[in-house]
Amino acid sequence: MFARSAYSFLALIVLTAHAAAEFHVSPASVVLVGPEATQQLLVSEKQHGQSPDLTRTVKYEIANPKIARISATGQIEPVSEGSTVIHIRHAKEAKSIAVEVKGLKQPSPVSFEQQMIPVLTKAGCNSGGCHGKAEGQNGFKLSVFGFDPLADYKAIAMEARGRRIFPANAEASLLVGKATGQLPHGGGRKIAEGSTAHKRLLRWIREGATFHVEHSTPVATLQVEPHEISLAIQASQQLRVMVVDEKGERRDVTAEAEFESNVPTIAGVDRTGIIQAGANPGEAAILVRYLGQVTVSRVRLPRPGVTFPRPPEANFIDKHVWDKLALLGIPPSELADDATFLRRVHLDTIGTLPTAAEVRAFLADREPKKREKLIDQLLARPEYADFWAMKWADLLRVDRDVLMAPGAVAISRWLRKQVAENRRYDEFVRDIVTAEGPITAEGPAGFLRALEKPESMSRSVSQLFLGVRIECAQCHHHPSEKWSQDDYFALAGFFTGVTKKATPSGEAIVPGTGNDIKHPRTGKLVSTRVLGGTATILDPHDRRRTLADWMASPQNPFLAKAIVNRLWAHYLGRGLVEAIDDLRVTNPASNEKLHDELAVYLVKKQFDLKALTRVILNSRTYQLAAETTANKDDEQNYSHAVSRTLPAEVLLDAVCQVTGVPEKFDGLPLGVRAIQVWDNRVPSYFMKLFGRPARVSVCECERSGEPSIAQALHLMNAPEITAKIHSHRGTARKLADSKMPLNEIADELYLAMLSRFPTKHEQDVMRKLANTDRRSTIEDMMWTVMNTKEFIYNH
Repeated sequence: MFARSAYSFLALIVLTAHAAAEFHVSPASVVLVGPEATQQLLVSEKQHGQSPDLTRTVKYEIANPKIARISATGQIEPVSEGSTVIHIRHAKEAKSIAVEVKGLKQPSPVSFEQQMIPVLTKAGCNSGGCHGKAEGQNGFKLSVFGFDPLADYKAIAMEARGRRIFPANAEASLLVGKATGQLPHGGGRKIAEGSTAHKRLLRWIREGATFHVEHSTPVATLQVEPHEISLAIQASQQLRVMVVDEKGERRDVTAEAEFESNVPTIAGVDRTGIIQAGANPGEAAILVRYLGQVTVSRVRLPRPGVTFPRPPEANFIDKHVWDKLALLGIPPSELADDATFLRRVHLDTIGTLPTAAEVRAFLADREPKKREKLIDQLLARPEYADFWAMKWADLLRVDRDVLMAPGAVAISRWLRKQVAENRRYDEFVRDIVTAEGPITAEGPAGFLRALEKPESMSRSVSQLFLGVRIECAQCHHHPSEKWSQDDYFALAGFFTGVTKKATPSGEAIVPGTGNDIKHPRTGKLVSTRVLGGTATILDPHDRRRTLADWMASPQNPFLAKAIVNRLWAHYLGRGLVEAIDDLRVTNPASNEKLHDELAVYLVKKQFDLKALTRVILNSRTYQLAAETTANKDDEQNYSHAVSRTLPAEVLLDAVCQVTGVPEKFDGLPLGVRAIQVWDNRVPSYFMKLFGRPARVSVCECERSGEPSIAQALHLMNAPEITAKIHSHRGTARKLADSKMPLNEIADELYLAMLSRFPTKHEQDVMRKLANTDRRSTIEDMMWTVMNTKEFIYNH
């Protein structure tokens, strides 16, 4: 009683005596319970609206080193039971905090499932590159990230005749010798001798290697401090991680937590939780993981001393983008000129270049709202349906080899019809999730034909329509999210009633009542339920209807955000969340307010994708120029347009359009454009070379947008391209036979290929290409422009 009263009195004195200090210490007092307990201090100073981290620059002095010790990085460790004080000095200011150590003489036993799993995880022993991989390593296998503590316990304490631990002499245990590098170990030293992890490992073995300790309380939540921080360029910040158990008690686990940055170039983080800011402004999220719990610390790096006049706002998109740019000190680029906008919006919206006549008319138009009118016209054109049906066919795996020709044609026709009619997106998704009937009938049944099992159906639907990569939880707890194996098999239960049967009309998708799935590890049935939900009443005839009702609900937290992110990534070149189908708490949007409002807008517009597209295209953000100034390093905040390679089909159509020679696809009439081809297996070296997807997954990443030397050489030298340029029925021949002067022909080529007039310098270059053969000169002009980055890219 006396010791506790003295401690409270001392704490009161030190806290009031230094209340006026200019720097802040967190926590204000420390209680360490147990031999391996640690406490990370955070020391910060209020300055110009920020809180610079002083944790590693202040001076620490402990009044009684026999009670506790503190490192230069602010981590406190116990030595013996009792109370002491730590003095913290910075410049001329000083503060003190009280420290109490207890629970060393009769500590609670070490629980393998609660205290040893974090040690193994932090050391990397159960990672996929070490003993956590499927086959283990050198006869020793652990579950990935410790998702199966009991199996790990048996592997360590019972397998190999128990030779890995030796309770009579813990230091001589094989596990200890390998981990500390005292014995040969392929993974090298994982745990430093004398460290907290080493001490806990030894104590666990000495106590008899207990799996479960009575009265141990599971972790309820994980907290990180600071949760959000604004850092100066190349500054650093120490994080502190706390767990709150189910009794509400808090404990510091900074030394045991794992840290990972989603944008290391903006802000990296080391294994001790120290964030190191980079040289470029932006935002990053630091993932913190401990015992299956995850949280994030948001880091912002503004560019100091930058102000800029706020550009006009076309709609709410611009407000949110300008707000973020102002916060980060990143000025936006100027508005793109009419020619750039015209070409960009054509390629993005309908996958088709504007003709020279369309360019001339648009550039000559003086109507103030001509861009708005053009957007409406493009959304009404048949090419819009062709282009977006092709994109959805990629995502829905419309593969001729799987569906056969009739099945691929059927779903392709259905997709084009849905886009042309501007079908409500929630209804579109409902039809796909609950698809049934013959594969050859016009409809979405072919999507489920390409997926063999309930698990593959559920994870494809989850990734494609909800933006949740639930497959990461198939074998173990999702390493970056809350999803467990139970969640994975609970979702798969919705598709257990789906069967494929032969009918007179061909193979058909047939719905059924379905059943719950057994957990492969525990053998227990997992109740079918939606993501983040509880067991619910399922439709007795087709469980998928229950899932579709939940997905299509305006209150669904995933559907609207997932399609908003997908469309935003298409039009702006980068998703608000990257990767675009990986939406999770630990991978936040680069502009969360914008993401939220776009999702709300879509729901208010009754899932009208054309309305969403229209608001995106009409924003000034979409219409910014690609040319950069002080914003050249910005890759995540949409301060300027992003140049992107054209999709294979769009580029091939562009080559055909400007040369005037259509491509002939096997089995299809002459004149069918690449974006209209339903057959993904139609032979085309051009489309294969330029990244046409094989349609074997629902991931957008299947389509390659990376340029290559082979692509450049093909455009320069391929006989197929040369034949189009030199064709006697082509554009070059027709221009050569015309009476147009060479400078007007150059204008025509530039308008048709780049949607702009040539500059004076380009006109001069074209004149230098001129020779006695007029036709050869024009062909050289066309070849030259076709092999520019400006033609191959959308910018």
